[in-house]
Amino acid sequence: MGAVSGEERQDGARFLGREIRIARERRGLTQQQIGDEAGYERSYVTHVEGGKRLASLPFAESCDRLFETTGYFVRLREEMSERGHPGWFVPYIKLEQQATEICDYSNSFIMGMLQTPAYAEATLRMFHPRDDEEQIKARVAARLGRHDVMARDAPPLLWVVLHEAVLRTLVGGPAVMAEQLEYLCAEAASPHVVIQVLPFSAGAPAASLPFILLTLEGGESVLYTESREGGHVNDSAAAVASARATYDWLRAAALSPDASLHFIRGIAEEYVR
Repeated sequence: MGAVSGEERQDGARFLGREIRIARERRGLTQQQIGDEAGYERSYVTHVEGGKRLASLPFAESCDRLFETTGYFVRLREEMSERGHPGWFVPYIKLEQQATEICDYSNSFIMGMLQTPAYAEATLRMFHPRDDEEQIKARVAARLGRHDVMARDAPPLLWVVLHEAVLRTLVGGPAVMAEQLEYLCAEAASPHVVIQVLPFSAGAPAASLPFILLTLEGGESVLYTESREGGHVNDSAAAVASARATYDWLRAAALSPDASLHFIRGIAEEYVR
């Protein structure tokens, strides 16, 4: 709709936010009016237009209705949501957006969908030490945007098994970790999210590497793993069955969901102290 610089195109949240602001101003509407019509707080609209947050899918849909743009903002958001992700990760993102169930096992870092902005920034700065501020900002926005699948009318079941090592690894400092662990507990209050901790006391885990199992809308399942060379999606029935059996062992060895939340809160308190 409006002319944009190459820098803005690199930052998907900023690009989409600028387009929404232009459409709003052309209609002579305030941020409060847009928020009221779309069912969001004015502060949310401010963050979207300022590029601090990638617009959610429901918000993009509301913009299309308000501005009568026949799907423009939904399509633009889909394109922008892929910005900031490495090319090899985009196929997984597309699958994640279609999933009805996501089963994650993490033993190094908290999965991107459940990261706070500060935790995400700390990990991304380590992974990409030569990126400038704008590049890091784009990567953080893309990562946080993955959580939008949980805002769907029918969100997937997100089941996460975290090795205790993930909770003990100091990412970004004690304050960042305390905030991140409290955020995990808040997310677990959703009926669509289950979090379990695999404690050190459980002994050797059933898997030495992280992986994700996705169940898609049609009922088929795929296995996602990563190596230094990139991500790998495997839809082989044998590979999926083997990974699912391993995941069952991980869940069985982990603390119960209630005990896991108590465990996480205890570690969060240690970081506060």
